[in-house]
Amino acid sequence: MNLNQLIENVEVLEVLGDVSAGIDGIAFDSRKVKPGTVFVAQRGVHVDGHRFIEKAVENGASAIFCVELPENVSENVSYVKVADTNRVLGELAAAFYGYPAQKMKVVGVTGTNGKTSIATLLHRLFMMQGYSVGLISTISFKINEHEETASHTTPDALKIQQLLAEMVNEGCEFCFMEVSSHAIHQQRIAGIDFSGGIFTNITHDHLDYHKTFAEYIKAKKAFFDGLSDEAFAITNIDDKNGLVMIQNTKASKFTYSNRAMADYRCKVLESHFDGMLLNLDGQEVWTRFVGMFNASNLLAVYATAIQLGQDKQEVLAHISDLQSVQGRFETIRSLDGKYAIVDYAHTPDALKNVLTAISEIRTRNEQLITVVGAGGDRDKTKRPEMAKEALLASDKVILTSDNPRTEDPAAIIKDMEDGVEPQYKSKVVSIENRREAIKTAALLAQPGDIILIAGKGHENYQDVNGVKHHFDDKEEIKKCFGLED
Repeated sequence: MNLNQLIENVEVLEVLGDVSAGIDGIAFDSRKVKPGTVFVAQRGVHVDGHRFIEKAVENGASAIFCVELPENVSENVSYVKVADTNRVLGELAAAFYGYPAQKMKVVGVTGTNGKTSIATLLHRLFMMQGYSVGLISTISFKINEHEETASHTTPDALKIQQLLAEMVNEGCEFCFMEVSSHAIHQQRIAGIDFSGGIFTNITHDHLDYHKTFAEYIKAKKAFFDGLSDEAFAITNIDDKNGLVMIQNTKASKFTYSNRAMADYRCKVLESHFDGMLLNLDGQEVWTRFVGMFNASNLLAVYATAIQLGQDKQEVLAHISDLQSVQGRFETIRSLDGKYAIVDYAHTPDALKNVLTAISEIRTRNEQLITVVGAGGDRDKTKRPEMAKEALLASDKVILTSDNPRTEDPAAIIKDMEDGVEPQYKSKVVSIENRREAIKTAALLAQPGDIILIAGKGHENYQDVNGVKHHFDDKEEIKKCFGLED
């Protein structure tokens, strides 16, 4: 491929140099540049890639994409001026990998909570339907059963297009992808032709990045604004911003709800610790999931499958066989009858949803003990709210460390303690060491009691000062229960 072919569908402001130069790769990190590479000078949150143009040239870059042309240009390098290098990176990557999203159906899932569950369950459902399917999620990237551990909810634009190309090469007909607000705002999904989009909900999160809730909503809405008139948009109208998300989209609009009239509806008929009976689109279905939030997730999965042309009866049959996603309401029972639930809930609304699901099942003859923390270097305003939600529904609450990152765990817990009202102080204990916090919950629990361990879910590490130490909530509670594998 040469530079002229690469920029065929890119809006270019100015070009200096030879557009016939051969291109062997694309990079946005100057350290990864070698002869034949295009270097894209992105402007990130903390670093401006324009500072590294000279280094990229030294490493043999064939072409430089930039918003501002450097004062000193090299005769042997082509320079392409564009309005937005963040967006252009995705567009170049799509061109370089042969526009893979146009060769299969890519469906994006966005919202504060439920993204991982919905994307993963869609992947599993379509595998059950006999298709070759890809997945890009918080937990992992999958091509059918082949799995690669993920490090971000939505990877960088280059990685996304590489993954999509690999999926096409493996014969994938569908890809289900989590789309984070960061990825939308940073243009990481540029160059992807989405066949559909799903909105789950929007609640208190990521205000450390977006600064205001209005900006957070705007970022999510931009995903739907960018859908084509050939795509579909499915939105949860149980969320007050559900209709806001799709008000300007060109895509065909569909709604789903557990509470109101909608294109797709669901009602919980029975709820137990091992599952619930749903009336899903007019038909009774037993599922292995618990809680209204999971009923909503399954409804989104069902609606998406129908919009993708699947048979209703086959979809419902496979939904009854689906199992919960790793780290999402995973239940562990001790030999003497104590229950532990491990869940990824790390926002106030997600925690409330899980606690509500437990409350719908419990008899009130048992204790509910909640172990919860909050992440460091993230939105501080949600910390007291997390504590408040835990206290409203629990008999005892243990505040502990989550992923402190570069913050002092004790300071994070202190922020959470600010949400503890005087009448609830006797219900709360703070234990900085998460292992000890889980152990304490297990010691306090009696047979029949329920322990919720919230915040980390599928994660098998604890991030402390940039170092990831092995830590798995499930492993820890199993040790306490005498259930080591």
